Amino acid sequence: MLEKGYMQVYTGDGKGKTTAALGLALRALCAGGRVYLGQFMKGQAYSELAAAERFENLMLVQFGDPHFVHGKPSPEDILHARSGLLQIEEALAADRYDVVILDEANTAMSCGLLTPQEVLSVLARRPARTEVVLTGRGAPQEIIDAADLVTEMREVKHYYKMGVDARVGIEK
Repeated sequence: MLEKGYMQVYTGDGKGKTTAALGLALRALCAGGRVYLGQFMKGQAYSELAAAERFENLMLVQFGDPHFVHGKPSPEDILHARSGLLQIEEALAADRYDVVILDEANTAMSCGLLTPQEVLSVLARRPARTEVVLTGRGAPQEIIDAADLVTEMREVKHYYKMGVDARVGIEK
């Protein structure tokens, strides 16, 4: 699909990082591309999981438990993230995907589940035609420096602060 792939980063404290990556995935799928979406730190039942049933060229895998990582990550949280990065490395080495999305990878790095050096080492060995996208708050400077495109989502106003929980089909 692509002659040259770039590295995109969606970060910041605003809503929409995963949503932007999902939009890019949809666009690539509709153009005939193959997409690998690995979700770090996620094991919850998000609505996008059903997309893998609807798009044969989408591989969607979660690397986490059905809980949020707060404070110091558990050894199990670290194991999930490292296993996920290994699966990303295998997906890249297989050279089957036009787009590979590392959803919440920035957050995983900022929480200490992965290091920027580990992630960059895996991404440096990707096929030149593969587009990669990293989402999540707190993108490390090393990731920002290595990226070709960085978008920072900034919260201006959010209904969560008015007590509105995550809604099916919108935030989850």
